[in-house]
Amino acid sequence: MNRGWPGARITSRWRNLTRFAACVVPLLVSRSVAVANEPVRFDAETVAESPLTAADRDYWAYRPIQVPKATAIRDQVWPRSPLDLFVLARRQDRGIVPSVEAPREFLLRRVTLALWGLPATEQEAHDGLVGDSAVQALDATTKSVVFACDDYERIVDRLLASPRYGERTAQVWLDLARYADTDGFEHDLTRPDAWRYRDWVIASKNRDLGYDRFVMAQITGRAEDGSEELLPTMFGLAGPDMPDMNDQHERRHQRLNELTATVGSVLLGMQFGCAQCHDHKYDPLSQGDFFRLRAVFESAIPILERDKPVHQLVEQSAPEPARFWPRGDARRPGPIVSAAPPRVLCGADGANWSREKSARDEFARWLFADGNPLVARVAANRIWQFQFGRGLFATPADVGNMGAPPSHPELLELLADRFRRHGWSEKRLHREIVLSATYRQSSQPTDTFHRDLDPDNIFWSRFPRRRLDAEVVRDSILSVSGLLTSDMGGAGVMPPLPSELLGTLLKGQWSLSPREADHYRRSIYLFARRNLRYPILEVFDRPDANASCASRSLSNTASQALLMLNSELSQRAAGELARRLLDEMTDVASRRELISRLFLAVYQRAPDPEERVLLERFIVDPSGTVDSDRLRDACLALLNSNEFIYVD
Repeated sequence: MNRGWPGARITSRWRNLTRFAACVVPLLVSRSVAVANEPVRFDAETVAESPLTAADRDYWAYRPIQVPKATAIRDQVWPRSPLDLFVLARRQDRGIVPSVEAPREFLLRRVTLALWGLPATEQEAHDGLVGDSAVQALDATTKSVVFACDDYERIVDRLLASPRYGERTAQVWLDLARYADTDGFEHDLTRPDAWRYRDWVIASKNRDLGYDRFVMAQITGRAEDGSEELLPTMFGLAGPDMPDMNDQHERRHQRLNELTATVGSVLLGMQFGCAQCHDHKYDPLSQGDFFRLRAVFESAIPILERDKPVHQLVEQSAPEPARFWPRGDARRPGPIVSAAPPRVLCGADGANWSREKSARDEFARWLFADGNPLVARVAANRIWQFQFGRGLFATPADVGNMGAPPSHPELLELLADRFRRHGWSEKRLHREIVLSATYRQSSQPTDTFHRDLDPDNIFWSRFPRRRLDAEVVRDSILSVSGLLTSDMGGAGVMPPLPSELLGTLLKGQWSLSPREADHYRRSIYLFARRNLRYPILEVFDRPDANASCASRSLSNTASQALLMLNSELSQRAAGELARRLLDEMTDVASRRELISRLFLAVYQRAPDPEERVLLERFIVDPSGTVDSDRLRDACLALLNSNEFIYVD
C-alpha cells in the first residue's frame, strides 16, 4: 500500500485510535459507574440556578393576556366576526384582498368534515345545498351560490350538537395524551381498560366540559362535585411503559420524567423535556424548574413493582420525597425539592403559587389562574390549528425562543381572552371560528397577483387546502359506501389485517373481532397498538403514540396511492357503493339520477356537465345499460381522487 496516499494515513490513524479506545474506554466506564453510584454532595440545600432577567419575563408568551383594540379597517362589508377584523388589519396595509366566499357545496363539505370527521350523507348534502330559506345568496364575483347566514348557522349548530363531534375532536387530545391500548416496547402488552379513558374524552367533548374542568380532572383525579374520579388521570401515564424492566426505580424515574415533559408541552407549550438533564439551552427553564414541576406528581405514583402496570395517578399515604436528580441520572439522588411551577411564570416573588392545598390541586388551580397566560394561548391556538391546519404560531408545543412567533398576535390574544371569559367552552370557540369570514373563504386565491403577495397564506388570504387526517380518510370511505357502523364506545375493535402483518405479531396480539359490523366502526374505536398501526392509518401519518403529538406530519407517498387503489377496504367500499346505487336505480330514466347521486355521495356536490358526459360514456354500454363492473371502477376512481382526499 502507498503510505503517502491520504486514505492510507487516515486508515492508519483510525486503527491507532481504535487500539487506544480498546484499552482506555473500559477503564473510563468502570470509573464512571463507580462515581455514579456515589452519593452527590451539595454545598447548599438548594439547587443552584441562574437568575432570570427582565428580558426573560418580558418574552411575548409569558406576558399577561392583553385584550386588543380593534384596528380601523376600510372594508366594512367582509368581516362577519371580531376575529375577521384582526385578520383583515394585517392584510390591508399589504394590499392583500381576501378570497371570495366558498361556494355552498364546498363550505358544507369543509365544515362537516371539520366538525364530524365524516362527509355529509346524501340527504344531508341535498338538504344543505337546497337550503331552508327561500332566498339563495349569489356571490357577485364568482356567480356561485353561497349560504344564507341562517342556513349556515343552523348547519353548524347541528354539527356541534351531534355525538359525531366528540368522536372527531377527541382524537386531537388523544394524540397529545399518547393514547394507545398497549404498553409499547418489546412485548407491547395490552392495557385492558385504556379504552375507558378514550370514551371519557369523547363524552367530555360532546357535553362541552369546560377546558379548565377537563384538564383539572386529569391532573387532580376529582370530578366536578369533588368526588374521586381516577379514570381521567390516565392522561398522565398514557405513554409507553416497560413493566418487565429490571430496574423498577429507573422505570418510575422515566415515567415521572415523561409525564412532566408531556404536561409541560401539552398544557403550557414549553419544552420541559429538554431540562431533565441540564438547564434549557434557549429558554428560561432550569433543571430545578423541571424537577419542581415533577414534584407535583411525585406523591401520586407508587413504588413500582415488576410486571405490575400503573396507569392512574393515586395519592400515596407515604410517598417518596421529591428530589433533584443531577444530569437526570436516577442513580444520583440530589436535594429534596418542593412542587412549584416554572419561575418565569411565577412572578418575581412566586406570589401566585401557594401551598394551602395538595400539590396537584394547587397546580391545577394555578394553570387556570388569571396570572398564567400560557394555558389559554396554547389551547386557543390549538383550536385554530384544528380548523386551519396551522396555528397562529406554527409550533403548538413550543412557545419558546426556538418556536415560531405568532403571525397575528392580536388575534391570538382575542381568542385566548374570549376562550377564558366564555367558560373555556371549546364548542363556542369552534363555532365562532367556523362562522367567521376568514374560515368561509374559498381556497382559491383572488388572482395571481394576490397569490404572489401571500404565497404561503401567512395572512389567511384564502382557506388553506389540505389533506384529510388518516382517520377521516378511512371513515369517509366507510361512510360514502354505506359500510360505516355508528356504534359508540367500548373496547377497541380489531378488523382484519393482511396476513403479512399478522405474521409480525406475537400470538394473541390481534384477535379478529367476531362481529363483522365492528370491523367498520369509526377509526377512533380501532384497537390502538403502539407497535403496529392499522395500515391505512399508518400510511396517512397517524402518530405512533410513543410521544405526545401536537402537529401531525404530512407525507405524500406512493404507498398511499397503492393502498387507496388496491386495499381490500377500498375495493369493498367501491363495490358496496356501486351495488347500492344500482339497487336503487329502477329504470333507464334514473340513470342520470344515478350519476348525480354518486357525486353527491362522494363529493357532496352535483357533477358539472363535462363530468356527467364523461362518466355516462364510461359506465353505459352500447345497449344503454349501466355496466356494473364499470360503475364499480368509476366508484373506485372517485374514491382515489384528490377531491376526495383533500378538503377545499
